[in-house]
Amino acid sequence: MSKGKINVAVENIFPLIKKFLYSDHEIFLRELISNATDATTKLSHLSSLGEVKGDLGDLQIEVKVDKKGKKLHIIDKGIGMTHEEVQKYINEVAFSGAEEFLEQYKDSAKDSGIIGHFGLGFYSAFMVAEKVEIITKSFKKDAAAHWTCDGSPEYTLEKTDKKERGTEIILHIDKDSKEFLEESRIQELLSKYNKFMPVPIKFGTKEETLPLPEGAAEDAKPETVTVDNIVNNPNPAWTKKPAELKEEDYKSFYRELYPMQFEDPLFNIHLNVDYPFNLTGILYFPKFDNDLNIQKDRIQLYQNQVFVTDNVEGIVPEFLTLLRGVIDSPDIPLNVSRSYLQADGAVKKISNYITRKVADKLNSLFKKDRKGFEEKWNDIKVVIEYGMLSEDKFFEKAEKFALYPTTEGEFFTFEELTEAIKDQHTDKDDKLVILYASNEEEQHSYIEQAKNKGYKVLLLDSPIIGHLIQKLEGSKENINFARVDGDTLENLIKKEESTVSKLSDEEKETLKPMIESVVTQSGYTVQMEAMDSKTLPFVLTQPEFMRRMKEMQQTGGGGMMGNMPDMFNLVVNTNHELVGQILNTKTAKKRERLILQALDLAKLSQNQLKGEALTQFIQRSVDMIK
Repeated sequence: MSKGKINVAVENIFPLIKKFLYSDHEIFLRELISNATDATTKLSHLSSLGEVKGDLGDLQIEVKVDKKGKKLHIIDKGIGMTHEEVQKYINEVAFSGAEEFLEQYKDSAKDSGIIGHFGLGFYSAFMVAEKVEIITKSFKKDAAAHWTCDGSPEYTLEKTDKKERGTEIILHIDKDSKEFLEESRIQELLSKYNKFMPVPIKFGTKEETLPLPEGAAEDAKPETVTVDNIVNNPNPAWTKKPAELKEEDYKSFYRELYPMQFEDPLFNIHLNVDYPFNLTGILYFPKFDNDLNIQKDRIQLYQNQVFVTDNVEGIVPEFLTLLRGVIDSPDIPLNVSRSYLQADGAVKKISNYITRKVADKLNSLFKKDRKGFEEKWNDIKVVIEYGMLSEDKFFEKAEKFALYPTTEGEFFTFEELTEAIKDQHTDKDDKLVILYASNEEEQHSYIEQAKNKGYKVLLLDSPIIGHLIQKLEGSKENINFARVDGDTLENLIKKEESTVSKLSDEEKETLKPMIESVVTQSGYTVQMEAMDSKTLPFVLTQPEFMRRMKEMQQTGGGGMMGNMPDMFNLVVNTNHELVGQILNTKTAKKRERLILQALDLAKLSQNQLKGEALTQFIQRSVDMIK
C-alpha cells in the first residue's frame, strides 16, 4: 500500500472545484458516467485494432444505489487502470496551479475537451461525497488497484483482488447530498444527462410481460420475466444516416425526446456535416400557434451524446430556438464544467450552417410539394417570418418559399403576388398598394368592399407581421402595405379619377359641425369623403402608421408612438342616402338619433361597440323598427 498527496500546487483543490468549476452539483453523475463510457469505448477501439484479444463480453455500465450503506456505485467493464495510471490520472492533476489553470481556460475554446484530459470530471464526485473509492483493474495483466480519498489532498493506493476488468467508483454520499441516495433522483439525472449515451446503462431491473404462445388457452396468463433496466438509447436517430431512417423513425424519436408531446411534428431537418466542423442532429418543426411565448420543450445540445444544455442561444439562430430536436457536436466550445457555451468563432459558423440548412430544406419542401407546404403554412409561418426579420441571409433565401395568403384561400410568393395585383393595385403615383387584413371576421365588411371593387386582400395575422411589413417596405421599391380598414378604399388606392360628391361644399360645411356636436369622444376626427353610394354612411378607420406602431410595440419596437392613445377617423360618406337624410332632418333629436345609429354601426364594424354603448344601440335599434 502506498500513501501520498495529490500533486497540485495549491493546498486543497477541492474547494476550488466546487466553487469555480461546478455550479450545479447534479452534473457529477454525468461526468462519472462519461468517464465510464470513455473507458468502454476505448476498450472497443483497442479490440478493433487487435490489441485486446478475445470476447469483450457484456460492456454495459451499471449504476447502483446502496441507501442503507449511504453509497452510490458506478461500475464499468472498460479499459481499467493500472497502479501507474491511477497515479498519473488521478493523483497528479496535471497543471501547475488551480487558479492559474482556471484563469487560463476561462474564456478559451481549448477547454472543450478539458474534462478527462485533466481528470477534473472525476473530481466532481467530491461535490456530493465525503469519501470516494476507485477499484480498478486494467485490461493488461497488472494487479488491480484500490484508491481512497476523503476530499483532502491525502489518499491511499493499494493492491486489491478484483478479478474482472474495469472500474468501480464508490461514492460515500455526504449528509448534505442525501437526495442522491434516492432512486427517483438518480433516475431523473440519468434521464436528463445520459439518455442517449453510446454505452448501455443499467439501473436496477424491471419486469417484462412475455407474449402468449400461439394457441394458448383463453384464460392463459402471460408470464413475466425480470430483465435489466436499461435507461438509455445508445443508438439515437441523429447518430444514424438519413438513408437508414424512415419517416416513422423520425416521429418515434420525437416522441422519445418529448414524451409529453402528443402531436406529431410537421417535418424534420436532419443535420450531418463533417467539414469545417463536426455536427449532427435532427430539428423538428412542431405545430405553432401565434403565441411567441417560450416553450418548455426546447432544442437539446449534446456533446458526443452527452447532454449539455437546452439553452442553445448563440449556436442556433434566435428564430430557430422555437424549433425542437437535438444538436450534437464535439466542436462546440464549452466552459470547463461543460455547462454552457463559450463565445467563439466556430459557434457563428455552426449557426450560419444551421440557418442555411433550414432554408434549403424549406425551399426543397416547397418545390417538392407546394400544396402540402401551403397546408402547413399557418403552423410554420411564425418561425419563417421571425427568421426573415432577424437574419438577412435567411430573408434572401425565404423569398423563394415565404407565402402570402389571401382571404380567398390563395397563396402567393411575393413575386407572384406583385404580378397578380399590379394592374388593379397600382395607384396614381405608380406605387403598388398591398391590401391586407389581420382578422378576417372583425374586418369582414372592409374585406367585402375591397373584393367588390376587384381587389385582393391578404390575410396577415401573425403577431410579428407589423415588423415584417416594415422590413418589406424598406427593402422593396414602390410598394406600400395598407390594412383594409386603415382608410377608405378611395384613399388607400388613389386613382386618377375621383368620385363626385352629391353634397356641395356649403352642405358639407353645414353637416360637419352637426356630426361633431354628437360625436364628442376624444380620439375621433370627422372627415367628409365622396365614396360609392353602396358604402356605409359612416366608416371608422384607424391611421395605418399609428396603429402599426402600437401593434409593433406589443411584440417589441414601436417606440414612443406605441404609448399614444387610439385615434380614429370617422369618414362620412357624402354620397350615402342616410347622410343626405341627416342633413335635411329638421328636428335635432331625430338627427342625433340617426348620427348615433350610423356611428354605432361604424363602431360595430371595428369591434369597438361594447358594454353600455352596445346596450344603448340595441335598444335604439328596437325603437326605430317599432
